[in-house]
Amino acid sequence: MALLYGVMRGFYAGIVKRGLFLFEPEAVHVRAVSIGESLGKSRIARRVIGGFLKWDYPELTTSLFGITFKSPIGLAAGFDYEARLPTLLPFLGFGFGTVGTLTHRPYGGNPPPMLGRLPQSRSLMVNKGFKNRGVSATLAPWNAAKFSCPVGVSIGKTNDADIATQAEAVADVVSGFQDAERSGVAFSYYELNISCPNLAGSVEFYDPAHLDELLSAIRGLGLSRPVFVKMPISKTNREIEGLLDIIMQYPFIAAVIFGNLQRDRKNPAFVSEEVERFPTGNFSGAPCQERSDELIRLAYEKYGTRLKIIGCGGIFSAEDAYRKIRAGASLVQLITGLIFEGPQLVAEINSGLVQLFKRDGYRHITEAIGSSEAR
Repeated sequence: MALLYGVMRGFYAGIVKRGLFLFEPEAVHVRAVSIGESLGKSRIARRVIGGFLKWDYPELTTSLFGITFKSPIGLAAGFDYEARLPTLLPFLGFGFGTVGTLTHRPYGGNPPPMLGRLPQSRSLMVNKGFKNRGVSATLAPWNAAKFSCPVGVSIGKTNDADIATQAEAVADVVSGFQDAERSGVAFSYYELNISCPNLAGSVEFYDPAHLDELLSAIRGLGLSRPVFVKMPISKTNREIEGLLDIIMQYPFIAAVIFGNLQRDRKNPAFVSEEVERFPTGNFSGAPCQERSDELIRLAYEKYGTRLKIIGCGGIFSAEDAYRKIRAGASLVQLITGLIFEGPQLVAEINSGLVQLFKRDGYRHITEAIGSSEAR
């Protein structure tokens, strides 16, 4: 399969990506999702795609929170914010995928540009500000669906200047969760996105007291699924520990995700001329990689026996995913790698992880998690 994946990667890099990168990024994204939705609806297309990219590896299959993940690789929130791809994801090799981020009220997106490319930096500028149709409208088409891999719903605060106080923000987020609970959709988990840096206004949940208020309100809902918290990477270790100390007081929080977009425009992973082209927005991909790894390691060292960790940021290869797993991540998520490496990437990572496990003497992913600290 390595040869096949190499051919697919070369074809994507040499022809497909060059063509796609000639067009406006948001338009390409909308078109790509539409094509993916059509492929996901076709039994023949799913069978053909799965024949090349969907392989089950016992070494990668794991059960967490009562959910079976056949691969530790998931689609992160931010790509499928209209819930069009759940049927296709497992046939690309994904073990899970997140819809959203969705909000109680719809939002049409921040002023353009909402998306931009930094090819030399292997990064995307993201400035959508939770563009979505609202929880209820987005989930309604799936209320009778049965998913063949775990699907989660990311929920955040509606990006509306009218939500001006912490109490209003908490009430809005709670309403989003209530909408999802009422939807009847058979999704497997929630993500609580407290870390999007592209929202208007001064309301935030980075203050431990504010986060405590939010989690207390959500706890009162008695949610039927586990909750993962999407964390920032822009805070200091001390600030992150303060947030984690609050999270640890709420057992319904099953995992934390490290993390969200890079705000530091002086990060050495950037080519400065590329960053200067985008005065607004924040950044995904390679500039998130190092800090994500650091925070995974920090969380695993302090809380790894009681809290699961999901790694997100700068995954372009099996080696990148493996590094996050060895730092302490039980699962990982990606988006930007797909844009730069191609749709075969997840299958490549799955196959590559199995080979890396064999090289290092691990029979199963659970043996590799946190192993960089054990050696």
